[in-house]
Amino acid sequence: MELAHSPEEEEFRARLRAWLAEVLPTLPPKPSPDDWPARRAYDLGWQRMLYDAGYAGLHWAVDAGGRGATPTQHLIFLEETEKAGAPYVGANFVGLLHAGPTIAAEGTPGQRARWLPPVLRGEEVWCQGFSEPDAGSDLASLRTRAWRDGDTYVVSGSKIWTSHAEVADWCELLVRTDTSAPKHRGITWLAMPMDAPGVTVRPLRTLAGSNEFAEVFLDEVRVPVANRVGAENDGWRVTMVTLSFERGTAFVGEVVACRRVLRELARAAHDGGRWDDAPLRRRLGRLNAEFRALWRLTQWNVSEAEKTGGVPGVGGSVFKLRYSHARQELFDTAAEVLGAGSLDLDHPWVLDRLSSLSYTIAAGTSQIQRNIVAERILGLPKGR
Repeated sequence: MELAHSPEEEEFRARLRAWLAEVLPTLPPKPSPDDWPARRAYDLGWQRMLYDAGYAGLHWAVDAGGRGATPTQHLIFLEETEKAGAPYVGANFVGLLHAGPTIAAEGTPGQRARWLPPVLRGEEVWCQGFSEPDAGSDLASLRTRAWRDGDTYVVSGSKIWTSHAEVADWCELLVRTDTSAPKHRGITWLAMPMDAPGVTVRPLRTLAGSNEFAEVFLDEVRVPVANRVGAENDGWRVTMVTLSFERGTAFVGEVVACRRVLRELARAAHDGGRWDDAPLRRRLGRLNAEFRALWRLTQWNVSEAEKTGGVPGVGGSVFKLRYSHARQELFDTAAEVLGAGSLDLDHPWVLDRLSSLSYTIAAGTSQIQRNIVAERILGLPKGR
């Protein structure tokens, strides 16, 4: 598939390029990868610049505070910002790519008015409270409890791998509100303020040395019933909306970044005298074809999402499955090109290689994605 660019879309690209050329030199130096409070401030500052220039929530619906851009404009924005070396969403990841789109799709008018503008303006950060120590891939087995007490829920339990919890203002939280119902039917989706009494955050250090994940302990945390997105015990359906965004469109900027890395890898192999290595050239060529195909799949997923009110379909699992493995192979190849330099932890490709190991687990393991593809796309019977 090839998306044709109209004169209006090419004009949009030209304006965006001019704006990026003007503002990117004015950005302050990027903070240390380990300093998440500084990274939060940096990421929120960039988000505010996007908002002031009219580029925040570009593809969000107008009634959600976005610009209602076409899928092609959205993809042009991703291409041009990546090519220009603009900051990625960073600490805004959950709010902009998971929680925000879910609230836009499932929230009440009041909820959209309360939570979406601060995300777009770069004023509030969200984290994701889904996984638990005993409920990772089997998310429906979560045990964090919530019970009604008047107009509030009282929540107790714990979460793990909670993205950006240490700098977040809000948490998209899954809780069990009916212990007698089948496990997929007794779950509720809540927006929990992270400064509520009873919330304890304990950062986790990853293999790459960063601490963008945390354990979160909840000791009778009171969350207003008004913070429930969707009906009580209908949280699994709302969660599927969240996960469709996470797997279907949240990674599109990373595909552009990987294509850039691939070009740099080819240049490094040529400059380093490795271009005569035929197996390496074949590997780079195959990766090039892989990421070109992933970009076409990205275009298809974005276009299909527009037809369903902005919510991606199960095709996102096809993308997530293939992208996770392609990314790992890309940075394994980077290590081969770097040679002894692959031990230098200051090199961004080395850090990316370490982080790529998590991609077949994060946002749904590859085993889970294969089950989704088999059952929901291919129509195969469930395994026994």
